[in-house]
Amino acid sequence: MPDTEQAAAGWAARAAERRAHTDYTGGVYGSMLAASVIVGAGTLGSFPRLEMVLLLLLTGGVFWIAHVHAQLFGARLAQRSPDRHVVLRVCREEWTIVKAAVPPAVAVAVSPVLGLGVQGTQWFALSVAVAGQVGWSVAAARRAGAGRRLVALSAAVNLVLGLVILSCKLWLTH
Repeated sequence: MPDTEQAAAGWAARAAERRAHTDYTGGVYGSMLAASVIVGAGTLGSFPRLEMVLLLLLTGGVFWIAHVHAQLFGARLAQRSPDRHVVLRVCREEWTIVKAAVPPAVAVAVSPVLGLGVQGTQWFALSVAVAGQVGWSVAAARRAGAGRRLVALSAAVNLVLGLVILSCKLWLTH
């Protein structure tokens, strides 16, 4: 096998291994976090869109760091000191928390193009976050090898949790 083919095969194998270790449950958590940030910020009145976008992304980033820290220094420190490869792997595994904040942040950013005011922007971003939460839960269940019933149950549970967050927004704003 020529060097380029070996390199490509090695890269493909490493990419497959990374995908196999990806834990999409961080995406569920990150989407729920984003929805909570939107509800919390929305109860305080109007806000500049840039602040909301930054708040969503920075909150996702802070929680990502917190999860990486917990993974590295919680269970792993008792076993052995983490090396560079372990740190990078944990950072990758927890990155879905940050990725989950991106779609609601994009929803906020594009809301002026859609002609949405403050309330419309909040509802749009919140809907995107809840849809993401359900989507990530389906991806996590499928990645875990769950059957159709369990995938549907996971989606339904996360939809109900998302609706609870939506209800909180309704309750807090009325």
